[in-house]
Amino acid sequence: MLDVLQSSLVRGVFADFLSRLVDAVPTLITGVVFLVSAALLVKLVLAVLKTALARAMAGESPVYRRFISTVVAGSLWFGVGLSTLSVVGLDGIATSLGTAAGFLALGVSYATSEMIADAVAGVYLLRDPDFEAGDRIRVDSMEGIVESIELRKTRFSVKGDTVVRGNADIEAGWTKVGTEKA
Repeated sequence: MLDVLQSSLVRGVFADFLSRLVDAVPTLITGVVFLVSAALLVKLVLAVLKTALARAMAGESPVYRRFISTVVAGSLWFGVGLSTLSVVGLDGIATSLGTAAGFLALGVSYATSEMIADAVAGVYLLRDPDFEAGDRIRVDSMEGIVESIELRKTRFSVKGDTVVRGNADIEAGWTKVGTEKA
């Protein structure tokens, strides 16, 4: 008797499983079609972005172009992932992940705010024609010759020593004293 109950229970669960699987197939196919279409669109957008960045920032280091491309690609792929979850009927999970990602981004941006400020100021300094390697610059009480300008920091030669300053500090107030270029 127990074997009959177990086998009918197993058959019932299996039949229920197959029924639900058949009902889910159209949703899964829709999700796969959406994912493939979105992936093609993301690839197209990234190719256009890379071409536009190569033209707009031709003389710049490829690091900046890769950084911008990576940020845009990450954002696009995350959006595609959340949208795919919504398309297949998992709206609650997509909403939760989106909210969690927002809080995570807020925490990371707060924790890295000084680094971000230095990077943004570095972009301005790199593009400023009045601030170049070889220029004599005064920042606060320090005066030295610009050795190199990087994304987050600038190196100065001060009386034979190398002094490294964050770009946000420099961008806040610097004065060009002269040029030591050959």
